[in-house]
Amino acid sequence: MTFPYDSARQQLQTWQQDLDARGARLEKVALEASRVQTRGADLSPADIAAIEKFAKSKDAPNALKDLQRKVDSGAMSWQDIASGRAVNDPDVQRAMQTSMPSLKRAYTAIKEGQNLDDVITAGQQRTRPSRGDFDDDMPSDFTEDAF
Repeated sequence: MTFPYDSARQQLQTWQQDLDARGARLEKVALEASRVQTRGADLSPADIAAIEKFAKSKDAPNALKDLQRKVDSGAMSWQDIASGRAVNDPDVQRAMQTSMPSLKRAYTAIKEGQNLDDVITAGQQRTRPSRGDFDDDMPSDFTEDAF
């Protein structure tokens, strides 16, 4: 004769075994993940020099210029930023949020061997057209209704 307690105990043991197996898989994945280096760790001195040159240029976003000031002060290095060691720094997070698309394009272009001056020129923000560049029946701002 079986009791409801036996069934519940069996179910609990099954769940415990499943949980133990998942925990073991999690530990294995965590160990494998800890062995993986982040992408930015492979920056060469030339890459760092190119990043610094852009960060010091008049066309660099303010958040990137702020990071360059931190690097210049010795608070962190570009290698720290690229490797992810500085990921918790609020200025790094702000720069990544505001500059990530431009930085990715610039980094890719630099890695492809494009001329640094061309990369900087391509990264310059477009100036907003003057009011005279629009037709009178067109909206003057993206959010303005045309009708």
